[in-house]
Amino acid sequence: MTATAPPGAGALPTARPSPPGRSRVAELLRAAAAPVICAAAVTGLLSAWVITGGAGTVTPSQIKVSLAAVPMRAYLPGAASAIHRAGTYLTIRNLSAERDELLSARTPVARQVILVGPPGPHGAQPVAGLALPAHGRITLSPLGADVVLLNPTRYESDMTVPLTLIFRHAGKVQVNAAVTPPGTP
Repeated sequence: MTATAPPGAGALPTARPSPPGRSRVAELLRAAAAPVICAAAVTGLLSAWVITGGAGTVTPSQIKVSLAAVPMRAYLPGAASAIHRAGTYLTIRNLSAERDELLSARTPVARQVILVGPPGPHGAQPVAGLALPAHGRITLSPLGADVVLLNPTRYESDMTVPLTLIFRHAGKVQVNAAVTPPGTP
């Protein structure tokens, strides 16, 4: 005795004919309704987030360095290599309406660069950052707040020293600081 499958078994299901009164357009609209409603809800929520300030604001930060110099440590190469610190002269202007902060600096002529604050009772001390007021400026020099190169390689025969200044909002600013005679900007 052999079993036979009922008619239609194992065959792919076929689409049912639409019930009377329903058009194909109505079925398409019903299928598209859920994604359209979800997209509208997400758009509304994102719009509310932006309007209430949750998305933050974009304020362009603009930094201008009008003076950049790294004085030679000494006139004679042997004397220069005995001095393990090199100060800088920098005048930095913040052209934006937002306060910024100089967080650090880098240069290929020194493995370590530190920021020092204005001299106090115990001399100039390293600081985590130097404030730069909105629409303001700071002037850095070896006599006050400064960017100091520690144990620099010989740079005295170069024309410039490349510096990368890193700001909280403005990001990286590249400058080529002129190499000047000892003690001069």
